[in-house]
Amino acid sequence: MSKGSVVLAYSGGLDTSCILLWLKEQGYEVIAYLANIGQDEDFDAARKKAEKLGAEKVFIEDLRSEFVQEFIWPALQANAVYEDRYLLGTSIARPCIARRQVQIARREGAQYVSHGATGKGNDQIRFELTCYALYPQVQIIAPWRIPEFYSRFRGRTDLMEYAEKHGIPVPVTPKAPWSMDANLMHISYESGILENPKNHAPPDLYQMTKNPEDSPNEPDVLEIHFAKGVPVKVRHVKEGTCKETPLEIFCYLNEIGGKHGVGRIDIVENRFIGMKSRGIYETPGGTILLHAHLDIETFTMDREVRKIKQSLGIKFSEFIYNGFWYSPECDFVRHCIDKSQESVEGCVQLSVFKGQVYILGRESPKSLYNEELVSMDVQGDYDPCDASGFIRINAVRLREHNRLQGAAQKKL
Repeated sequence: MSKGSVVLAYSGGLDTSCILLWLKEQGYEVIAYLANIGQDEDFDAARKKAEKLGAEKVFIEDLRSEFVQEFIWPALQANAVYEDRYLLGTSIARPCIARRQVQIARREGAQYVSHGATGKGNDQIRFELTCYALYPQVQIIAPWRIPEFYSRFRGRTDLMEYAEKHGIPVPVTPKAPWSMDANLMHISYESGILENPKNHAPPDLYQMTKNPEDSPNEPDVLEIHFAKGVPVKVRHVKEGTCKETPLEIFCYLNEIGGKHGVGRIDIVENRFIGMKSRGIYETPGGTILLHAHLDIETFTMDREVRKIKQSLGIKFSEFIYNGFWYSPECDFVRHCIDKSQESVEGCVQLSVFKGQVYILGRESPKSLYNEELVSMDVQGDYDPCDASGFIRINAVRLREHNRLQGAAQKKL
């Protein structure tokens, strides 16, 4: 007798292929769901594979445009970077994927959803918090937290043996056992030999970016136009080509950044669950946009507003990383950040070259930069004598601190 329907977030890889078959063994009717968020995937082959493994239905959903506009763009507006370096490519994709998973589950009348996230990682939290936030009655099957499953499959070797036994073709071999997650924003690598933080990444690991040493000897110069903190047009200065839709813009910047080896990082980060992990990431387009957005934002935003917005950006990054995209606190911060971007408008010209992004210039109709006011050659609407009082007022605290120190020294 069937235990009911379960919507499985299915990638076609080793883990979820084995999980699909295992769920059927447990008596569930499996609905396989594949989210197209820009990964290099043969979706037709994945569909046939899921059907061969016994999926009752297979849904392949193209989420690329909404991923860019509804998830990547808000992260860009916030300058969202976790622990100073990670641009959150995997983290920001999870609420996008899980939202559609929940929509399918509701539409199909499925009371269960399932995923292949491990019991030690962040993704289990991100998937499940989204599911509970959007479908409170849902029941979640997380095989890597079920003793019957993880006792049977103690690692990737057991999974590969199970796959071979049941005729499941998998892309992972024992020679390259690292785990990889790819989407439009980035590719991440972890596990296997990468678990030792001392080990260098193999030269053939990177798939999205060239080695900067092998990149072209001529830079690509781009103009990125922003409105309300998001890019609305990218123009290649030399070639004159333009991209104007969100998806086209992001794909094009990935292409340019990848060609020049931009956006590679190798870090040890703090997982929400409490342990440190080593991850290698490549985020070419996102890195270019971060540099450009930081520049136009500083050019157009009030200093004190930006200080507050910077602190909100740090909180927002933590919310994304920890899985709280669909939470009242994240919603509140997103509204604040969105408000801060009303005047972030203009054009940034930059050069992409040998793994780096170089800002060349910027202009904006909403600039707060006053060339006459700041000029060394023109006095403008500024009286230098005012600086004397400004300095003396700010020196009061320093003088008092010195007086206190001096009194303390005399007592000694």
